[in-house]
Amino acid sequence: MPGSFIDTNILVHLAPGDAGKAATAEQILAAGGIISVQVVNEIATVARRRMRLSWAETNTFLDMRRRLMTVHPLTIESFETGLARAEQYGFSVHDATIAPAAAETGCDTLLSEDMPDGLVVKTTLRILTPFRMAA
Repeated sequence: MPGSFIDTNILVHLAPGDAGKAATAEQILAAGGIISVQVVNEIATVARRRMRLSWAETNTFLDMRRRLMTVHPLTIESFETGLARAEQYGFSVHDATIAPAAAETGCDTLLSEDMPDGLVVKTTLRILTPFRMAA
Protein backbone atom coordinates (compact mmCIF):
# COMPACT_ATOMS: atom_id res chain seq x y z
CA MET A 1 0.00 0.00 0.00
CA PRO A 2 1.40 3.42 -0.92
CA GLY A 3 0.11 5.04 2.27
CA SER A 4 -3.07 6.52 3.60
CA PHE A 5 -5.29 8.76 1.55
CA ILE A 6 -6.01 11.98 3.43
CA ASP A 7 -9.24 13.98 3.25
CA THR A 8 -9.31 17.78 3.34
CA ASN A 9 -10.75 18.04 6.84
CA ILE A 10 -7.68 16.32 8.33
CA LEU A 11 -5.24 18.79 6.76
CA VAL A 12 -7.30 21.83 7.68
CA HIS A 13 -6.60 21.03 11.34
CA LEU A 14 -2.95 21.98 10.72
CA ALA A 15 -4.08 25.60 10.90
CA PRO A 16 -4.38 27.23 14.33
CA GLY A 17 -7.32 25.92 16.31
CA ASP A 18 -7.73 22.68 18.27
CA ALA A 19 -4.22 21.82 19.54
CA GLY A 20 -5.00 18.11 19.97
CA LYS A 21 -6.33 17.73 16.44
CA ALA A 22 -3.45 19.80 15.08
CA ALA A 23 -0.93 17.45 16.73
CA THR A 24 -2.66 14.41 15.25
CA ALA A 25 -2.81 16.08 11.82
CA GLU A 26 0.93 16.87 12.06
CA GLN A 27 1.71 13.21 12.80
CA ILE A 28 -0.37 12.14 9.79
CA LEU A 29 1.36 14.66 7.55
CA ALA A 30 4.79 13.59 8.81
CA ALA A 31 3.98 9.98 7.92
CA GLY A 32 3.14 11.06 4.38
CA GLY A 33 0.20 10.04 2.32
CA ILE A 34 -1.79 10.77 -0.76
CA ILE A 35 -4.27 13.52 -1.53
CA SER A 36 -6.22 14.33 -4.66
CA VAL A 37 -6.39 17.50 -6.70
CA GLN A 38 -9.89 17.88 -5.23
CA VAL A 39 -8.38 17.97 -1.73
CA VAL A 40 -5.94 20.68 -2.85
CA ASN A 41 -8.86 22.68 -4.28
CA GLU A 42 -10.85 22.31 -1.07
CA ILE A 43 -7.86 23.39 1.05
CA ALA A 44 -7.48 26.47 -1.13
CA THR A 45 -11.15 27.32 -0.60
CA VAL A 46 -10.86 26.91 3.18
CA ALA A 47 -7.66 28.96 3.26
CA ARG A 48 -9.26 31.83 1.37
CA ARG A 49 -12.76 31.81 2.87
CA ARG A 50 -12.53 30.51 6.42
CA MET A 51 -8.91 31.33 7.27
CA ARG A 52 -8.98 34.55 5.22
CA LEU A 53 -5.43 34.04 3.92
CA SER A 54 -4.06 36.20 1.13
CA TRP A 55 -3.27 34.54 -2.18
CA ALA A 56 0.43 34.46 -1.28
CA GLU A 57 -0.34 32.87 2.10
CA THR A 58 -2.73 30.41 0.46
CA ASN A 59 -0.07 29.35 -2.04
CA THR A 60 2.46 28.87 0.78
CA PHE A 61 -0.10 26.86 2.79
CA LEU A 62 -0.77 24.64 -0.24
CA ASP A 63 2.88 24.26 -1.22
CA MET A 64 3.81 23.01 2.25
CA ARG A 65 1.22 20.25 2.03
CA ARG A 66 1.90 19.30 -1.59
CA ARG A 67 5.62 18.87 -0.91
CA LEU A 68 4.92 16.28 1.78
CA MET A 69 2.30 14.22 -0.04
CA THR A 70 1.64 12.66 -3.39
CA VAL A 71 -1.12 14.46 -5.31
CA HIS A 72 -3.40 12.17 -7.32
CA PRO A 73 -5.23 13.64 -10.32
CA LEU A 74 -9.01 13.86 -10.32
CA THR A 75 -10.32 11.56 -13.05
CA ILE A 76 -13.71 11.33 -14.70
CA GLU A 77 -13.85 7.72 -13.49
CA SER A 78 -13.44 8.75 -9.84
CA PHE A 79 -16.05 11.45 -10.33
CA GLU A 80 -18.59 9.03 -11.84
CA THR A 81 -17.92 6.42 -9.17
CA GLY A 82 -18.22 9.17 -6.57
CA LEU A 83 -21.69 10.08 -7.79
CA ALA A 84 -22.75 6.45 -7.30
CA ARG A 85 -21.20 6.44 -3.79
CA ALA A 86 -23.00 9.69 -2.94
CA GLU A 87 -26.29 8.03 -3.79
CA GLN A 88 -25.40 4.73 -2.10
CA TYR A 89 -24.06 6.14 1.18
CA GLY A 90 -25.75 9.54 1.34
CA PHE A 91 -22.41 11.38 1.21
CA SER A 92 -21.99 14.81 -0.31
CA VAL A 93 -20.59 14.68 -3.85
CA HIS A 94 -17.32 16.21 -2.60
CA ASP A 95 -16.86 13.55 0.06
CA ALA A 96 -18.02 10.74 -2.20
CA THR A 97 -15.44 11.48 -4.90
CA ILE A 98 -12.60 11.24 -2.37
CA ALA A 99 -13.17 7.49 -1.81
CA PRO A 100 -12.78 6.40 -5.47
CA ALA A 101 -9.65 8.54 -5.79
CA ALA A 102 -8.25 6.77 -2.73
CA ALA A 103 -9.09 3.38 -4.24
CA GLU A 104 -7.43 4.34 -7.56
CA THR A 105 -4.15 4.89 -5.71
CA GLY A 106 -4.25 1.46 -4.08
CA CYS A 107 -4.73 2.85 -0.59
CA ASP A 108 -6.75 0.72 1.79
CA THR A 109 -7.25 3.51 4.33
CA LEU A 110 -9.00 6.85 3.91
CA LEU A 111 -8.48 9.25 6.81
CA SER A 112 -11.52 11.50 7.09
CA GLU A 113 -13.50 13.32 9.72
CA ASP A 114 -16.61 13.69 7.52
CA MET A 115 -17.46 10.07 6.76
CA PRO A 116 -18.45 7.23 9.11
CA ASP A 117 -15.53 5.82 11.08
CA GLY A 118 -14.92 2.17 10.19
CA LEU A 119 -17.06 2.14 7.05
CA VAL A 120 -15.67 -0.18 4.38
CA VAL A 121 -16.33 0.92 0.81
CA LYS A 122 -16.33 -1.78 -1.88
CA THR A 123 -14.54 -4.24 0.46
CA THR A 124 -11.15 -2.60 -0.10
CA LEU A 125 -11.20 0.86 1.47
CA ARG A 126 -11.71 1.46 5.19
CA ILE A 127 -12.57 4.96 6.36
CA LEU A 128 -10.97 5.91 9.67
CA THR A 129 -11.35 9.03 11.77
CA PRO A 130 -7.85 9.63 13.15
CA PHE A 131 -9.03 12.02 15.85
CA ARG A 132 -11.19 9.23 17.25
CA MET A 133 -8.24 6.82 16.97
CA ALA A 134 -6.03 9.23 18.95
CA ALA A 135 -8.59 9.69 21.73
